Amino acid sequence: MYRVNEIFYTLQGEGRHTGRAAVFVRFSGCNLRCPFCDTDFSHYQPMTADEIIEAISQWRSCGFVVLTGGEPSLQVDDALIEKLHQAGFYVAIETNGTHTLPVSIDWITWSPKDQFADHVPAPQLNKINEVKVVFDGLHDPERYASEAKDAYLCLQPCDTGDNTRNQQLTEQCVTYIQQHPHWHLSLQTHKLINIP
Repeated sequence: MYRVNEIFYTLQGEGRHTGRAAVFVRFSGCNLRCPFCDTDFSHYQPMTADEIIEAISQWRSCGFVVLTGGEPSLQVDDALIEKLHQAGFYVAIETNGTHTLPVSIDWITWSPKDQFADHVPAPQLNKINEVKVVFDGLHDPERYASEAKDAYLCLQPCDTGDNTRNQQLTEQCVTYIQQHPHWHLSLQTHKLINIP
């Protein structure tokens, strides 16, 4: 059984696949506690892999599923990935990278959180397609680029909940990218256009 926080169909709002129609399967629970996290970890519905497939089958035509959390690597396994592939989905995952993943996942977005949480283990990923760093203006993201060679590099301004501070961080993020043009700006476009 998997602890599923919610399942919904929307557009990917962040990173390399921004704007792409996607089914999101959000898993409950995380091994870290970041101050900006927007997931209610206490709420979940136990589901089997077959129940997850049944729940997302109405959106099969989009062909793209994003496993997120919380921290999905605490639950996602080979059996689930195989069933998602059999159902015709390209499988992406958003992870803090602290646990190993099934090798058959198609797209891995590593979002390191060691700047926000204590005692974060070293990355346990064999493959990284994308690095998405939450930019807080205090930590240099460049060290993550060296840990993920050939990955697509994204900087995303931290949503602090304060509009003035958010604007400052976005401006700092833009300046950083201008100085380090191998990074790309990732905005939380789903929040800008008010979709899930």
